[in-house]
Formats: sequence, C-alpha cells, structure tokens
Amino acid sequence: MERPGPAGSTPAGPGDPAAPRGARRTARALLRACRPRQWLKNLLVLAAPAAAGALGSPGALLTCAAVFALFCVAAGGTYLLNDVHDAPRDRAHERKRHRPVASGALPVPVAVTAGVALGAAAPLASLALGNPLLSALLTGYVLLTLAYTHRLKDVVVCDLVVVAACHVLRAVAGAVAVGVPLTSWFVIVVSLAALLVVVGKREAELRAFRDAGADAPPVRETLRGYTVTYLAQTRTMASAAMIVTYCLWALERGDGPQAVFHAVSIVPFIMFVLRYNLLVDRGAGEEPEEIALRDRPLQVILLALAALVGLGIHL
Repeated sequence: MERPGPAGSTPAGPGDPAAPRGARRTARALLRACRPRQWLKNLLVLAAPAAAGALGSPGALLTCAAVFALFCVAAGGTYLLNDVHDAPRDRAHERKRHRPVASGALPVPVAVTAGVALGAAAPLASLALGNPLLSALLTGYVLLTLAYTHRLKDVVVCDLVVVAACHVLRAVAGAVAVGVPLTSWFVIVVSLAALLVVVGKREAELRAFRDAGADAPPVRETLRGYTVTYLAQTRTMASAAMIVTYCLWALERGDGPQAVFHAVSIVPFIMFVLRYNLLVDRGAGEEPEEIALRDRPLQVILLALAALVGLGIHL
C-alpha cells in the first residue's frame, strides 16, 4: 500500500480545503501584481473632457468611466508581464523582492497568461465603444509599454520619454473617447507635467541608489547613466516651461468673471509645481502615486486648482 508523503507534499485535490485557500491566495497575489494603487494615473482620461467642460453630461461621464476601466485592465496586464521580465532583478532589490512574481506568491505561468489576456482584452473590449481611434490608442499604449519593458527601459533618456508618452496617451484617449478637441496648450502642459513626474521619480531612485552604497543593485540600469545634477536640471526645465505654458493659457481665456478664475488659478498651479519639486528634493518622488495619496498640502492645492478651473469653465 502506498504511504502518504510528508505534510504539504501531496497536491491539493478539488475536494481538499487547501485548494480554495490556495486559489484565493493566488487571486490576491494576482490583484496585487496588477498594482491597483498605480491605476490613479488612469484618471488622466478625465483631464481633457474636464478642461473642455464636457463632464456635465452623463454620457461623457460613463464614457470616461469605461475608458478608465479599459486603461486599468491594460495597465494591469503590462505590469504583470513587466514583473515576469524583471523578476530576477527584482529579487535582488530590497523593496521589489516582495512583489508577487519575484517573491513566488504568484506563479510565472499564471502571471504570463493573465498578463497576455488583460493586455489583449482592453483594446478588443474598446471596440464596443465604436471608436476605432480609441482602440488604436489603447493598442499603441500596450505595445509601447511592452517595448519599454523589453528594451526601452534600459536606454538613457528614451526611458523618460516613453513613460511620459504613456501618460500623454491616457489624456489623449479621454479626449478622443468623449469627442472634445485637443488644444496645443493642453497637450504641452500634460506632456511637461508627465515629464516632470517621470524625471522626479528617476531622481528619487538615483538618490536612493547612491545612498545605498556602491554594492547595492540599482532599481533600473539607466540609473547608471544619469546624474542627480542632470535630472534636477531637467526637472527645473520642465517645471519652468509648464508654468509659462499654463500662464499663457490662463491669461488668454477672454474677459469676464471666468477669466478672473482662470487667472487666479495660476497661484495654486505654481504652488503645486513648487510643492512637488520640494517633495522630490526630499526624496519622496520614487512613488508619485503615494505622494498624491498621502501629501495633504498637495491635495489641498490640487483641490483649489480644480475648483478655480472648474468655476472658470462652468461659470
């Protein structure tokens, strides 16, 4: 008669109570690997419709909600494939070794299957909205992110531009889905803001890498090609250009009360840029979504900015 093996050595069968527990653990690890906190970036799909005053329509809100969900699905798929690709490097990193794929909590075959399925599902599902350009933008987002994962993330400067471009694609997709025009002012401000955030993230990562000592592995290989001075200068350039562009937009909004609100919105906009740069200098820029979720002064500034711009648009 066959003897049972050691405890835990026999695979759980369909009737084994351990089977549903293992499935739940895998599902939780899968969700965590999709990085829900970083889905905050997908709110950029609201930017263009909000700036155009189109969010007062229930149809526009539903469309934006659908596009937000599609980008969350696409982003989750690309994060999974990125973690599979980076797993050997992540295991050597103090913080990233706890990611589900790197730690072994999420099996690689499950991550690859789910990543491919989610990455393909978003562009295909977008066809239901009847907007081919939106589907093309989602497909471009997925392909650009995959190219970043497998090659472009290791190319100095190119990695900054690609990540910033992914942010801009989100904003453009929101405009295309709702059918609002994209002004040059909007595209320039969003592009510069995206570059500011990406450069701030790299600068914070580089500072942490240098503080960890020469023997510590870098979060990403491109950090070896940057200097803190270069990234700080790039951040300053993006900040200055963004402030000037926003001021020109706000001061050209015509006459009347709405123009006053747009002009006054320059104050919280500049405060936002100054506050964000201060946080990056303090080393807090490595996780931009954490700044948005935890820094109360920045949240108050953004609320004031949104309120003034909203009054200027809808008054």
